[in-house]
Amino acid sequence: MNKCCFEILLTETDSCVAYLQGDWVIANQVPTFLEVTQKIKQVECTQLDLNGESLGLWDSRFVVFLIELEKHCQTEQIKLNMSGLPSAAQGLLKQASAFPVRESGNKLKSNQSLMTRIGEKALVIYDDTEKVLNFVGEVSFSLMRLFRGKACFRRQDLWLIMQECGPGALAIVTLISLLVGLILAFVGAMQLKIFGAQIYVANLVGLGMAREMGAMMTAIIMAGRTGAAFASQLGSMQVNEEIDALATLGISPIDFLVLPRMLALIVMLPLLCLYADLMGILGGLLVSISLLDVSVVEYLIQTKSALDLNDFLTGLIKSSVFGVLVALSGCLHGMQCGRSSSSVGDAATSAVVSGIISIVVADASLTVIYQIIDF
Repeated sequence: MNKCCFEILLTETDSCVAYLQGDWVIANQVPTFLEVTQKIKQVECTQLDLNGESLGLWDSRFVVFLIELEKHCQTEQIKLNMSGLPSAAQGLLKQASAFPVRESGNKLKSNQSLMTRIGEKALVIYDDTEKVLNFVGEVSFSLMRLFRGKACFRRQDLWLIMQECGPGALAIVTLISLLVGLILAFVGAMQLKIFGAQIYVANLVGLGMAREMGAMMTAIIMAGRTGAAFASQLGSMQVNEEIDALATLGISPIDFLVLPRMLALIVMLPLLCLYADLMGILGGLLVSISLLDVSVVEYLIQTKSALDLNDFLTGLIKSSVFGVLVALSGCLHGMQCGRSSSSVGDAATSAVVSGIISIVVADASLTVIYQIIDF
């Protein structure tokens, strides 16, 4: 193998040429980056032109060297000209620069003041809020087009998504709801047993599942299951430029992709919520007949006397709102996904986090509203 060499010649007052010679491969000994930076400092130039006419074999080690050299020149405010390098090396360097390594979010620049960091964070929050409002506005216009019969999406896609969101989630909803009912009944039984009021476990489980836990637990399950799936699906389409293709064909991506997903969750989440209520009540029944010596008939009669239609209606209204929030969170992060594969994972994570937070906030708000209007 030819020996690697990095020589700099001063051509003009502030410009110099760096000649790259030899085979820049992993198996060969190349100049250390410290030696290269020392040579650059010695010539004191403002522009560095790379000449690769005498360059032999090269591999990824050469590309890594160019990336480090480019960073050093940016730090020293030196203009770097790579037009003299092989076109293949320039292409690899361009691809490597397209996806820079992300720094840790906890790593703050030491030269920034507290007010500067607060201002930058405020600007980020402002931009995110603007994106959310724009997306909500686009979805609202899409719903108006749906009511006028002008929304463009395939009906079979809607039925397929409804099947994935509804019957496909029955297993996990059954397991979680049954366990939540068991936990509520067991915790309540330990306290009510002291006063000899075991029968009121039916009231606790029935009201808890119908008004709160059924809708919330189902929505959280769907946020982790379906919201992440929506973000991943739309994010992958964004990476593959399929969404851009739809826009090029004159098809609204909001109508074609977002609208059927939101409609599917709005329809299926209340049904899953009602099913979760029944599973939770069944879980409470299992605890009552096994630990509290309460018969099945007594438990069902007490549950019937404790619940009315309004109790189930409050949970169904909440579940409809939660369905909108989960769909918006998943589709929003999917549509705003970047062009790299790692961005798809980030979009799915952000969709789950924002979906769960919005569910909890909405549940607290609706509970307060119900209390004010005595519903």
